[in-house]
Amino acid sequence: MEAEYALALSAPDPKPADLMTHCYAPTPVTEEKGERAPAGKEPTVMVDCALFAVQELLARHPEALLYGQDVGRRLGGVFREAATLAEKFGDDRVFNTPIQEAFIIGSTVGMSAAGLSPIVEVQFADYIWPGLNQLFTEASRSYYLSNGKWPVKAVIRVPTGAYGSGGPYHSSSVESVLCNIRGIKVVYPSTGADLKGLLKAAFYDNNPVVVLEHKGLYWSKVKGTEEARTVEPSEDYIIPIGKSRQVLTAESPHAVAVITYGMGVYWARAAAQQFPGQVEILDLRSLLPLDEEAVFEAVKKCGRCLVVTEEPAENSFARALAGLIGEKCFSWLDAPVHTLGSAPTPAIPLNSTLEATLLPNADKVSQHIARLLTW
Repeated sequence: MEAEYALALSAPDPKPADLMTHCYAPTPVTEEKGERAPAGKEPTVMVDCALFAVQELLARHPEALLYGQDVGRRLGGVFREAATLAEKFGDDRVFNTPIQEAFIIGSTVGMSAAGLSPIVEVQFADYIWPGLNQLFTEASRSYYLSNGKWPVKAVIRVPTGAYGSGGPYHSSSVESVLCNIRGIKVVYPSTGADLKGLLKAAFYDNNPVVVLEHKGLYWSKVKGTEEARTVEPSEDYIIPIGKSRQVLTAESPHAVAVITYGMGVYWARAAAQQFPGQVEILDLRSLLPLDEEAVFEAVKKCGRCLVVTEEPAENSFARALAGLIGEKCFSWLDAPVHTLGSAPTPAIPLNSTLEATLLPNADKVSQHIARLLTW
């Protein structure tokens, strides 16, 4: 110990250039691969695309584990997102945990250090708060504080969003908090194909990846979300984290770029029907890291921009993105960047009328698009 202490005292100070070294471990996934829409297959609901993705990972990788509340043999997940997996792979690889989110997230650090690849579930986004201590102080910082020796490889699945009168304890959106945790990645797919491709990318990434999955898109029961159902991609299909998806292309030079993700994609698609050729929609898919290049290209092309989120806009990821667009694209903007989000209530009401009133929708998106087009 004395020799190691003396060695530490005599070690040179780090160079200023090393400040940003080891913020993120390198990822092997750098390009989209595989077949996104194999021929001859029927569309599959989003939750089943996720189920099949995890099943394929467990079958191919004996070091992979799936655990969380109610994912085991008895229930197979509250959304049936883990149905039959415990029966197929055994209770030592697919198992229930106590109602203890700090353990669920914190244990991924030790699991990863032992050479395992944990896929864990926080049952609802509202329940993630007890686990944020472990995510912020341990999982996100391990690679940086160990000088690159201890990356934490973990997939953290989090059902999110308001849907079907879930009420104040099952409806929250938490992406703004998560995106302020440096050292993790945050993805938010809006279709079954994207969910499967991003789950695969998250698994092979050498950093903690939070996968936000909107409950209202799982089965496409919400009117207008039918396109969340997609043909299930091939087993080798994978999407690099940090790449957006162009949903709709504007044909008119007098247009609005709608930058959004999750349920916002479907609000924007419905609203765009009122403005043929005048709306371009970009589905971010990845919030951290962000596909800045695609965002800036869309805004520069259209000259007008609307950022749509399910969160309240105040102090949000969306408002920060709007500020970034205003800073980087100022010379190309013909109007102020607009941001649309939910009403800023302390909680999401259980009552269905109040829930619908709180949330953005196609009409609210249309109103913003119409105002922007008057500039």
